[in-house]
Amino acid sequence: MLSAARAGQPLWLPDVHTAFSRAEGTRLVLRLESFDGATRDFSHVLPRWQNGEERRLVRDYLCACVYNAMSVCGGWHMTFFVDPAVREAIDLLNKLSEFFQLSQSKRQGLGKVVSIANRMGRAFNCKEFSFTIADIKDYKAACETEKTASSPVDTLRSLREAGERANCVGVDVGGTDIKLAASLRGKLIAVREYDWNPAAFATAEQIVAPILLLTRLMRACLAAEESNLADPLRARLTRALAKDTPDAEAEAVVAEAEAALGASVDVLDAVGLSFPDIVLHDRIVGGETPKTDGVRRNASVDYEEEFARLGALRERLLALCRGAGRCRIVNDGNMAAFTAAMELACGKTPEAVGRGVVAHSLGTDLGTGWLDARGEIPQLPLELYDVWMDLGSFPSAELPPEDLRGTRNENSGLPGARRYMGQAAAYRLAWELEPRLLDGFAEERGGVLRIRMEPEDLRKPCLEHLMRRAGEGDAAAEEIFRRIGFHLSVVSREMERLLCTGTDARILFGRFVKSERCFALLREGFAAGAPGLRLENGGEDLAETPLMRQLAAREDVTVAQFAQAVGSLYFALS
Repeated sequence: MLSAARAGQPLWLPDVHTAFSRAEGTRLVLRLESFDGATRDFSHVLPRWQNGEERRLVRDYLCACVYNAMSVCGGWHMTFFVDPAVREAIDLLNKLSEFFQLSQSKRQGLGKVVSIANRMGRAFNCKEFSFTIADIKDYKAACETEKTASSPVDTLRSLREAGERANCVGVDVGGTDIKLAASLRGKLIAVREYDWNPAAFATAEQIVAPILLLTRLMRACLAAEESNLADPLRARLTRALAKDTPDAEAEAVVAEAEAALGASVDVLDAVGLSFPDIVLHDRIVGGETPKTDGVRRNASVDYEEEFARLGALRERLLALCRGAGRCRIVNDGNMAAFTAAMELACGKTPEAVGRGVVAHSLGTDLGTGWLDARGEIPQLPLELYDVWMDLGSFPSAELPPEDLRGTRNENSGLPGARRYMGQAAAYRLAWELEPRLLDGFAEERGGVLRIRMEPEDLRKPCLEHLMRRAGEGDAAAEEIFRRIGFHLSVVSREMERLLCTGTDARILFGRFVKSERCFALLREGFAAGAPGLRLENGGEDLAETPLMRQLAAREDVTVAQFAQAVGSLYFALS
């Protein structure tokens, strides 16, 4: 393993887990007490090491297993059951509090999952995260709590019917853009795409303000449709839906429309919002994603206070609704799972929802969601985009996180999934396979290679370029998406090991699905890495609800782009 890692080859965590489980060594059980009330046990073997380099690999394996369990399942306490006579293992376990920075208030790297756990804990009134070491002789397998199973199909279909009676706005927040959709009693009347770079913002208000402005714009469009708003102003509202409309212009026309409409602007019944962070009970509680990196780096503000303002987004969106309005917020991956389940339940194969739905949104990053067999979204972080999946690739792991050639996430500094899937992976693989693919898009400064963002942000254009080249048959570009599909299979194997979802399908949404050729390549790579799982397209083939069919009929946008914004319309009523 070490020889391969030194040569730049990956050591996929699921493969290392399998190899270590067959080795001679020390049995270890990790018990995680999660916020959803479940107690989860994970069995491991720590093989015997002969030198410091081998010990470091075992240490990284242990840290990755702890980190991934917390990233995916969340929890407030972890117990390690081990033989206390094995001093090497005990010494390694005793170091975990230091590695994960339990006693520090500002954490980085591995410690980020502890900060997330503590924020989640405050939402559940739990104490701060902690580790305990116990004797393996005292270990007894955790009892699984059985829950009454019920089909979610009827519930999902009732939301389809509710959508025929309500005025809703759906908001899909991403790392490089926001997409919105507005429906007037079941009629899709407006969509809007808005480019942004939240990681560059220094305050929570800079993140919240565009979301509120765009929601007000969609509300004004709904009200204009219901009222006799004068044609010139109505036409200006329509123009404000254009992607390149400046904020100042949108703000001016929205304010003018609100003044002209008066009380008639109050037509909004519900807002559904998909957000790329951990969300529990409609409240954003994670706070360690790249989207808030600029706020974290702003020394002139208290980050916890700023993040609490972002957590209060629901209340500010509710203020835009009339009467007993509703505002539902959920993680973007869970929105993908909900959206897929809605379309399946209302389509020709509703039985497909019976085993639950796992979905991914693949664009700027990887979003992951799970609607279980009861039709519920478990209260779990499911931060698969940040899991530690490669214990090897040593030369690439030594590069700074800012360098697109490296495997370390900017977010955690760890070699996580973000550099193996999503747009950052596409850039890295393009450089690895054929650097000419990045000509005109990448620049090197101070030894660090990046995609240019000034005077123009070229991240999305670069990804579109790579997708187009793959569609044209460029062998290197094709291999980029084939490998990303394989990497998705690796992280799917890790998710199944941790959660045992019980469903063998993975439904994919997002920018990568826009191209049929790119999706075919993703599926090819995925099948090679996880032959027991299926990767399915969440694009036009999954348009079954009335609103999604209206979206598919439009010529200006695609289902792959706006599916989660439309799914948010239904989720708003749940």
